[in-house]
Amino acid sequence: MEALLKFAAWLANILWQTPTLLLIGTVAVVLTIGSRGFQFRRFGYIMKNTVGKLREKGAAGSGNLSPFQACCIALASTVGTGNIAGVATAISIGGPGAIFWMWLMALLGMISKTAEVTLAVHYREKDANGVFHGGPMYYMRKGLGWGALAKVFCVGLIVNSLLTAGLLQQHTAARAFLSTWNINPYITAGAMAFVCGVVIIGGLKRIGSFCEYCVPIMAIAYVLGGLVIMIVNFDKIPEVFGMIFKYAFAPAPAMGGFAGSVVATSIQRGISRGMMSNEAGQGSAPMAHATAAIDHPVEQGVWGAFEVFVDTIIVCSISAFVILSTGVLESGLSGVDLVLAGFDTVFPGTIASMLLSFAIITFCLSSQIGFYWYAETAVHDLTNGNQKAINAFKWIFLIPGVACAGVDNVDALWNVADIATALTSIPNLIAVAALAGVFFKLLKDCESGERKYATAITDNTRHYIREPKTKTNS
Repeated sequence: MEALLKFAAWLANILWQTPTLLLIGTVAVVLTIGSRGFQFRRFGYIMKNTVGKLREKGAAGSGNLSPFQACCIALASTVGTGNIAGVATAISIGGPGAIFWMWLMALLGMISKTAEVTLAVHYREKDANGVFHGGPMYYMRKGLGWGALAKVFCVGLIVNSLLTAGLLQQHTAARAFLSTWNINPYITAGAMAFVCGVVIIGGLKRIGSFCEYCVPIMAIAYVLGGLVIMIVNFDKIPEVFGMIFKYAFAPAPAMGGFAGSVVATSIQRGISRGMMSNEAGQGSAPMAHATAAIDHPVEQGVWGAFEVFVDTIIVCSISAFVILSTGVLESGLSGVDLVLAGFDTVFPGTIASMLLSFAIITFCLSSQIGFYWYAETAVHDLTNGNQKAINAFKWIFLIPGVACAGVDNVDALWNVADIATALTSIPNLIAVAALAGVFFKLLKDCESGERKYATAITDNTRHYIREPKTKTNS
C-alpha cells in the first residue's frame, strides 16, 4: 500500500502540472468571454431559474427526473467529502492561499459547468424505456465524431467513480467515526456500502428521490453549524480573508504543525481540490442533468452554475473559515480530523461530534450514491447497455471503500482523488472547448427567445447544431 500511495503522489503531481492548470483556466476564460460573462451578468436569472423553481416536478411516469432532482443528484456527488476533507487537505498542504484559487476557479467554473450541462442535454438520446442518457461521451461522439475520446472518458470516469465515490467517500466517513466514536472503520464502511447498495439497486428514480430529500437537509445542517462558528469568531473574519489573499501570492510560513507551503502548491491544490469538489469541467454532473425533463438545454445548464456557487462559494468557504478562524491549522492534523478540531473549539465535544458526524455520513453517502449514476452511464455506454455488465458493476462499485477503510495516510490517499479528477477533466475540457460554438448558439437561442433548439424539437428530430460529417447517431 505504501508503494501504491507513493506512485499515486508522483502521478498526481505529473497530471496537475502547468498544462492541465492552463487547460482548465483557458477553457473557463474563453467561455466567459464568448458568453459575455453570462455567469456574472445573468446571476439573477440563474438564481431565479434554480432557487425559484426548486419544487418543479418531472413528467409523470417518464422515468426521468425533474430539474431539481437532477440537480440534487449532481449536488449529492459534489457536496461531499471534498467540501470537508478536501478543503482541509488543500489547506494543510497548500496553505490558506489555496482557498483563493478555489474561489477564483469556482467563479470561472460556473460557466464551464453551464456549458457542459447544456451540451449534454442538447446531445442526449432516449432509450427504449423512454429514459434519457447523455453526457460528455455523447457530445464527443455525436457532436465531434470523436469515438475514441468518448471511450477514454468513459474509462476515466469508471476509474474516477471507484477511486473517489467508491473509495474516498467511505474512507472519510470511516475516519470520522473512528476519530469521534472509536468505531472500527470497516464497520462504518460496510454499513455505508449496504445502504448505498439498497439505493442504487432501485435505479435512477430511487437515486433521485433519495438525493432530493437528503441533499437539502445535510447542506443546511452543515452550513448552520459553520455559521455559528463564524458568529462566535466574527472578529477573526478580516484576519481569515487576509490570510487567504496574502498567501495566494506569497509562500505560507510554517506554523505549529503546519509545514508551510509555496505559491505553486497553493495554486495546484486549490484548483485540483476545487474541481474535485464542484466538478466544474470534470464531465460527471452532465450525466445526471441530461436525464431532466426540461424545455431548453440552457435552462438545465444554469443549474450547473448554481451547483458550483453553492458547493464552493458557500459550503467549501464554511469549511475553510472553520479551519482558519479557530487556529487548528497549527495542530498538525489533516483531513476530516482538522475540521472536527475546528468544531470542537466552539461546540461541546459531544455536540460537535454529533453535528459533524451527521454532516459527514450524509455528505459522503449521498455523494457516493449520486456519483454511482455517472459510473453506470459510462458502463452503459461502453457495453452498449449490457445489463449483466451494469449489474456486476453495482457490486464492484461497493468494494474499494470497504477494502481501504483502514488506510491511515489521509493526505497521501487524497492524491488518488487528484488523479481521478484529471482522468475525466482533461478529455472533457478538450471536447467542451471544441464545442464552445455550439454552446454559444444554444445560449443565444435561449436568451433571444427563438428556441429553435428546444428539447422537444431536438429530442425528436435528433438534428443538432453541429454533427460530424459522418453521423454516428442512429
